[in-house]
Amino acid sequence: MSSTKECDYLVIGIGSGGIASGRRAAKHGAKVIAIESSRYGGTCVNVGCVPKKVTWNAAAIAETFKDAPAYGFQISGIPDFDWPYFKKKRDAYVKRLNGIYENNLNKDEIEHFHGRAKFVAKDEVEVALHDGGSQRIKAKHILIATGGRPKLPDIPGKELCISSDGFFDLETLPKSIATSGAGYIGVEMTGMLHALGSKTHFFIRGEKLLRTFDPMIQDAVTKEYERQGVNLYKGSQITRVQDIGNGLKRVTYQDSSKKESTVEVEQVLFATGRDPEIEDLHIKDFDIKLNDKNHIVTDEFQNTSLPNVYAIGDVCDRGFELTPVAIAAGRRLSDRLFGNQPNAHLSYTNIPSVVFAHPEIGSIGFTEPEAREKFGDDNVKVYKAEFSGMYFAMMDPEHKQPTAYKIVCQGKDEKVVGLHILGQGSSEILQGFGVAIKMGATKKDFDNCVAIHPVSAEELVWVRIWLMP
Repeated sequence: MSSTKECDYLVIGIGSGGIASGRRAAKHGAKVIAIESSRYGGTCVNVGCVPKKVTWNAAAIAETFKDAPAYGFQISGIPDFDWPYFKKKRDAYVKRLNGIYENNLNKDEIEHFHGRAKFVAKDEVEVALHDGGSQRIKAKHILIATGGRPKLPDIPGKELCISSDGFFDLETLPKSIATSGAGYIGVEMTGMLHALGSKTHFFIRGEKLLRTFDPMIQDAVTKEYERQGVNLYKGSQITRVQDIGNGLKRVTYQDSSKKESTVEVEQVLFATGRDPEIEDLHIKDFDIKLNDKNHIVTDEFQNTSLPNVYAIGDVCDRGFELTPVAIAAGRRLSDRLFGNQPNAHLSYTNIPSVVFAHPEIGSIGFTEPEAREKFGDDNVKVYKAEFSGMYFAMMDPEHKQPTAYKIVCQGKDEKVVGLHILGQGSSEILQGFGVAIKMGATKKDFDNCVAIHPVSAEELVWVRIWLMP
């Protein structure tokens, strides 16, 4: 073991949040050391947002080929998709980003180690280095930004299945796949695979997708996935997976009546939640408080129950497992600790989020039920618009994707406290509207903005249809 190193700020986990916090601290003059046990960039860069969006782009192009004949293009079917070629280029892009992360650490003079960390004292960790040996590091402040990992259900044959991480290791596009998980990861991956040509069997325990989203979104995306031809098994869950040879797996599932049935597929993918990456840290030895799901409990300033130890991102209990949230929380934490900004912290209200489904979904603020519960029916007014975007004007009715918008307003001034949108371009649309809502925009502010025509988003500034509770 080498001699103990000392620093002002030790960052455990070089994902998006950890590196953002470490670099901001370094710019404030702090001596920073960072530790990573896997590839630099964390979940987002390696098995999350970045390769996911690249794959979604490919799926969107495939959908465009399907739509092209309606605009007069003489295309006989969808061109063959070369998954191995695509994967090779996607992997190269991710690897380049890994290098950029490392270069940024070097530019900011942040010493970094590849290894697995564990606490040996309240202010000290020991790192088991990947290249052998170990390193002790003592720090005035320690940030835990280790993120999470996907979990597989404990069923017979789970070793034959892949997680959402394993999705990015697929060497070929499966001809058929069973997916499970009604949350945004399951919805995104199922939609991408279906658009690219896999026969998809999608198992969900409830009756609708995206159960934490506004009911309008749940209804619209569930109906649309069924219209597109995704085989949706409602009220069902996979109970057993068997290898039956010839590259096939037999999936046994139960419906709500406990009746068992089977389907045979090439791959089985679970996107049924994630666990915080904390076991090897030995933080329980130092009484760092965890919630019932083993997330680290933090206050609004990202403090844990152990003084001078902090947590951000998927490993903590703040409820938003989103890359930009971890980045923002990490930067504000460093501003507070090292930038003479004692009140700096992230506000977790009105955080916009997007689901790269087919079509895209955007959401910010309260859902309609949440708003009615918090403010009361008499203090909530909801505006809604449902239509087909102009892109689909040239298509037969059975080939048109929906667009659905909902504005949730509160009080006499009709302050916008929730916005939920589904349809083409929703991810880009929501970013701008998110700024307005964060600033406290009212329905009148929306009305006073001149519409851009002809685009779908113009409906958000002139929608007049409101719903009674």
